Amino acid sequence: MKDIYGVLKRPRLTEKGMGLQEEHNQIVLQVDRQANKVEIKKAVEAILNVKVESVRTANMPGRQKRLGKNIGRTSDWKKAFVSLSRDSKVDFLGEL
Repeated sequence: MKDIYGVLKRPRLTEKGMGLQEEHNQIVLQVDRQANKVEIKKAVEAILNVKVESVRTANMPGRQKRLGKNIGRTSDWKKAFVSLSRDSKVDFLGEL
């Protein structure tokens, strides 16, 4: 499909995602819509240097947005929940 740098787009830093990271050692990422679980696993292991146990994906529909009288839609996107092994750790926020 794509090279590994085209598969991962950005981390999704939300309250739910941070809770999953603390409690279950999972990270939430926005990925390419055509990427499958095997490609996501290989990309995360190569880029972040961690060991991945499992990957779950969800297709997220775009939302309707308004600006004045104009109505449009945001793009559809794909979300991946990546479970890391016990000894792996990723910190997107760094030291605060």
